[in-house]
Amino acid sequence: MEIVIITVLAFPVAMLTFFSGFGLGTIMTPVFMVFFPPELAIALTGVVHFFNNLFKLVLVGRHADWNVLWRFGVPAILAALLGSWVLVHLTDLPPLFHYSAFGHDFTVMPLKLIIAILLIVFALIDLIPHFGHLQFSRNKLPIGGAMSGFFGGLSGNQGALRSAFLIKAGLSKEAFVGTAVVVSSFVDFTRLSVYATRMEHSGLIDNVPLVLCATLSGIAGAYVGNRLLKKVTIQLMRTLTAVMLLLLSLALGSGLI
Repeated sequence: MEIVIITVLAFPVAMLTFFSGFGLGTIMTPVFMVFFPPELAIALTGVVHFFNNLFKLVLVGRHADWNVLWRFGVPAILAALLGSWVLVHLTDLPPLFHYSAFGHDFTVMPLKLIIAILLIVFALIDLIPHFGHLQFSRNKLPIGGAMSGFFGGLSGNQGALRSAFLIKAGLSKEAFVGTAVVVSSFVDFTRLSVYATRMEHSGLIDNVPLVLCATLSGIAGAYVGNRLLKKVTIQLMRTLTAVMLLLLSLALGSGLI
């Protein structure tokens, strides 16, 4: 059932997020978390996200600004290594505490609590108008790259921070999209390389059919998005995604899932 649900959702999500301010991973990570543990959900989403980005590279990668890539992308890659390493090692930590409620026993794990906090933060970025207008000057690009790369490696959520820093880099729309895709692709490759050290243990190999179906669906959605959507403004979609992130984070942080 999870293969059908995730594959069906990957197509419209990839299509609608092609030029939007948030990425495929923002929406698909919570969907994967419904069916899989957080660390595996982040890794599976990362694989789908990576191959979707490779397809986008073919479409728009040539428009990337290489000066911005150097200043923003290199720190992002290095920080993604750290974030991914943290994620991998958080899975080995013992439970924080146990509690009982409504006749059931629940366990709060360190990784789930941290991911829950991060999801709340990124959900608030979408829900609170002030954060939607945050922009940073061009000289802050290395800082932005490091921040987006670290959180990309740790939780898969990097699009909001990346957009906030790149939007003031003086790029055309085409260069902005192309640069974002190139950076995202390198961050994905970096974090997947770290996740791969635990691939057999985490269960990634056991879910190859799911990843393949979701990837093909996402690529098809990206193709349609590139052909049909020149500018996407879907605030309702952003709000619904943010609400979903908040609900999921509360369930994760409390040990319900």
